[in-house]
Amino acid sequence: MTADFSFQHAFESMTTQLAAVVFFAFDINGVAIPMVLIWLISGALVFTCYLGFINVRGFGHAIRLLKNTKPNTEKGEITPFQALSTALSGTVGTGNIAGVAIAISLGGPGATFWMIIAGVLGMSTKFVECTLAVKYRQINADGSVSGGPMYYIKVALDKFNMPLTGSFLAVAFSVFVIFGAAGFVHVNQGFVQVKTVTGFENAWLFGAIYALLVGAVIIGGLKSIARVTSKLVPLMCGIYLIASLIVIFTHASAVPAALWLIVQGAFTPEAGYGGFIGVLIQGFRRAAYSNEAGIGSSPIAHAAAKTKDPVSQGFVGLLEPFIDTVIICTITALVIILTGAYQTPGLDGVQITSGAFASVFSWFPWVLMVALLLFGFSTVISWSYYGLTGWRYLVGQDKRLTQLYKVFFCLIVSIGAVPNVMAVFDFIDSMIFLMAVPNILALYLLLPEVKADLKAYWQKLPR
Repeated sequence: MTADFSFQHAFESMTTQLAAVVFFAFDINGVAIPMVLIWLISGALVFTCYLGFINVRGFGHAIRLLKNTKPNTEKGEITPFQALSTALSGTVGTGNIAGVAIAISLGGPGATFWMIIAGVLGMSTKFVECTLAVKYRQINADGSVSGGPMYYIKVALDKFNMPLTGSFLAVAFSVFVIFGAAGFVHVNQGFVQVKTVTGFENAWLFGAIYALLVGAVIIGGLKSIARVTSKLVPLMCGIYLIASLIVIFTHASAVPAALWLIVQGAFTPEAGYGGFIGVLIQGFRRAAYSNEAGIGSSPIAHAAAKTKDPVSQGFVGLLEPFIDTVIICTITALVIILTGAYQTPGLDGVQITSGAFASVFSWFPWVLMVALLLFGFSTVISWSYYGLTGWRYLVGQDKRLTQLYKVFFCLIVSIGAVPNVMAVFDFIDSMIFLMAVPNILALYLLLPEVKADLKAYWQKLPR
């Protein structure tokens, strides 16, 4: 018992120290600005400006590419739409439901405005990430694909005559993504909502069932994951958006005032300059948590797309933050603001969102429970593939080792519903945001290359 307690205490201490390093923050007028957030947002600004606002001028072309239904015989494992669905399933989750509520409760309605801005800027980062992921992927002998930041990180540093540094950072990224893939938070949040709505309290049984369902999907590899997510993502987004639009429609007369409150709160918070920075940071922070632009996770899914031109998949990838943050997060924010749920004392996170919907539909907590379970499940299966890619980068393509990872992943998922695992949540968050350090560095180094490829791509398009 003492040994167990000592281990738990040591782990919590280590996690606290690690989180302090990862989320080291500058203090401006009493507002803490995490370094990792500066790293992500400054990268998004540079990419947007350097590529001539590709997030705006390339949006229409991205939609046209996604609508292309011609059979694709190019090398790869999944279609561009399946790659987008898999990547979206990894980002659309509790951050869209609980994270938005947290941002508004801390930063006020104005945080929504900065969430949208961060989402738009993140589109440029996704474009660069996904382009490079396809360009430097590896097609294995069995036709499977290995790709993602660990591959272009190595290439980037090799080109600058730093091969050892490149190898180290690629391995480090792989380690971070393996640990970051653990689905604790999504399983835990799903259980909390199930417990709240139904009264079901057996965390171990919930975790075991969850793990079995995850195992049933991931045992078939990426193609199985893509088949599930390509159907699950439109379904879960559809359910959630329809319910949200009904709530918004019932408060239609208050929508203009809510939109004005968002804009006004973004620039004229009551606390003055310090308040302005606080609102901005809350919006940017939640957008970064939600769409993961710059983290380097979704390029792993896009690397497997059936496409001959890396830039075309970059265009498909830039739609992610738009769907995840600009659409889903904004609609969630409107629901919370219109119903005034963020002003209800004693509520936090998903409870705020649940309360907002329950004010219109008394039965909505059941719908939200289903939405949370679907969002969380899709995120877990997508991240299982991200972690597997990092695992394979370290140990190779051996099938026995691949199956070992999947079994271990399901065991981790099975204990995710158990209470008192907040230290684990902090550890996983730290791993995920550490992924951004080598990833953004590689994007900077290869940015001129991406710009040249983009120019060549535009020139090849029929006029």
